[in-house]
Amino acid sequence: MKISPHWLRDFVDLPVDYPRLADELTLAGVAVEGISGEGDNTVFEMEITTNRPDAMNHYGVAREASALYDLPLKPIEPKLPPSQGKSDVTIDIQELELCPRFTAREIRGVTVKGSSAIVANRLRLLDQRPISNAVDATNYVLWESGKPTHVFDLDLLEGRRLVIRKARAGETLKTLDGVERKLSTEDLVVADAKKPVGLAGVMGGFDTMITEKTKNILIESAWWDPVTVRRMSKRHGIHTDASHRFERGADFESTVPSTNRVAELILESGGGTLIGNVIDVIARQLDLAPIELDPREVYRILGEKLSALEISRILSRLGFTMLPGGEDTYLVHIPSWRLDIEREIDIIEELARLHGYDKFPDTLPAYSGEVRELPDARKDSQLRSGLLALGYNETISLTFISKEDARRFSTAAELDLANPLSDEASVMRTAMVPSMLNMLAYNLNRGSDNVQLFEAGDVFEASGRDSKIANMPLEMKRISMGATGNVNAEVVRGLAPGAPARPFSFFDLKGDVESLLTPFSQWTLYYDAQTADYYHPGRSARAVLDGATVAQFGQIHPEVAAARKLRQDVFVAEIYLDRLYQHDLRQVRYEALARFPAVERDFSFVFGDGVEFEKIRQRVTELCIAELRSFVPVEIFRGEQVSAGKYSILMRAKLQSSERTLRDDEVAQWAGQIAKALEALGGVQRA
Repeated sequence: MKISPHWLRDFVDLPVDYPRLADELTLAGVAVEGISGEGDNTVFEMEITTNRPDAMNHYGVAREASALYDLPLKPIEPKLPPSQGKSDVTIDIQELELCPRFTAREIRGVTVKGSSAIVANRLRLLDQRPISNAVDATNYVLWESGKPTHVFDLDLLEGRRLVIRKARAGETLKTLDGVERKLSTEDLVVADAKKPVGLAGVMGGFDTMITEKTKNILIESAWWDPVTVRRMSKRHGIHTDASHRFERGADFESTVPSTNRVAELILESGGGTLIGNVIDVIARQLDLAPIELDPREVYRILGEKLSALEISRILSRLGFTMLPGGEDTYLVHIPSWRLDIEREIDIIEELARLHGYDKFPDTLPAYSGEVRELPDARKDSQLRSGLLALGYNETISLTFISKEDARRFSTAAELDLANPLSDEASVMRTAMVPSMLNMLAYNLNRGSDNVQLFEAGDVFEASGRDSKIANMPLEMKRISMGATGNVNAEVVRGLAPGAPARPFSFFDLKGDVESLLTPFSQWTLYYDAQTADYYHPGRSARAVLDGATVAQFGQIHPEVAAARKLRQDVFVAEIYLDRLYQHDLRQVRYEALARFPAVERDFSFVFGDGVEFEKIRQRVTELCIAELRSFVPVEIFRGEQVSAGKYSILMRAKLQSSERTLRDDEVAQWAGQIAKALEALGGVQRA
């Protein structure tokens, strides 16, 4: 929203230059986001919060400056000539709850022409296009005092009457933007004796607008129900300066002053005769109940005692009235334009911001406890730092997913949301894979082909009936990882600088998962192919730590990738932290390097495809050879001299003692034990 600080000087004698004014208004909670222009053409770009429609105009900002600098605020007092005769215009409010007040004023013999230079220039400064003196008068008053008004060509109003009613079935209204709109019976309209002539609080009608032929004008200013205006604005896809303010709550007492101010501007520029008195129909009053203010509560909240004089000064400058209440308290009467003030704490906030947040001394809150680290903080930090070191970027997504995704990626019972944002976010997530796939797809669709992401969060599922709370939900910690494209040569992939890029593979992901699981204490850790059906059956694995599944990972199944329109291979991993965190982090221990040489022996065997290396490793481990330091695969070969359905594997055993040099006969004995164990699995030793 644009504000002219030069215009503010009409209402308050500013004692500071414009840059300082901008800074001090911002500190007081009326934010100036930017300044453009210079001199009298300086413009503030304001950011007014939605609960402060009273400050969405020059007079409202001037009121803030008045309180800020303790200066008098000059009132807006329209000076009108004596009226003649009596207006025969009638106002009929049929929707008393939606329009409790409607004010109108008639002017005859007006000359519609261009506005005066000061009005036109001020509107242009705010990026408003001058139209005519009558229309510009309403826009000028809107930006001056914040009250939307409207002008009708009185001669085009059937029956010289206005009726505030709900639209009837089948009625249409051509609005000022030239669009023919089909009205709903939920729409509130301003109508003449025959037809709607305006969408209440949103936009006027085309058929009764002011033109150069207009001679007689009817000015209207009303108070409209904010919820009704909001619904109509959304229903018809219209957002205007008027609806923006009415949706947030207009000043109930401003209808008469704004009507008179518009009349004054029209008479000054276009002449004419004021007919009769102002027509002010009040269906019901909107009174804001006074609020009790206790100075002791002010001190408790702000930490500084404000004198009664200072409290009275600030509140009176803002338009509040403070009267003695009960014992050592005050009754504060709320001005009609401050609909955001509902509780004592709201008044205390006004005192704080106008007294100046920078004037309160810096003190630490009293605290007698101690700071304690969360039980899993070190484990969380270990995993997070590990993932960052591996080249993954941390992300955060919504904890809501669609019911379809909840059932596709988990077997857990989902928790339905009572008020879902959409069908795509209707349940609490039971798995983190859908969110990760969405984030990867988002990046791919925007040209980021090489992506590595991770997210730490919770998944939710419905459980059985608790003894006290029915359907008590379960909440479990998870980490999801996602990668696609080429590996990151700058991290830990072992690629030399300048080496050609290679695609991220299942083995890269497996290595990352192994790196994350290694810091946790464990007796056994093995991998198998028992994964969920949304993984590729030949490129996925499950990690089992001491008998519990702690992770599953791999390439997404091609059918799932195609359904989600993923245009390249995508790899994801799920780590179940609630199970993993049952294991402590390993204690780092120093171990001296062995002084005696190691001995390596290679074993070349042919196995059937059904024999996985994990089975081989387990069988060798069961031999309990204390000097066996490692047993790893070196290479795998298929084809040519190896029969179909089988593979040849070269394995290497490393033997070493920390106490002595191993003898050849010992090494030969252990090698024989290993060979027999491999043969027991159906392996055939190659010559």
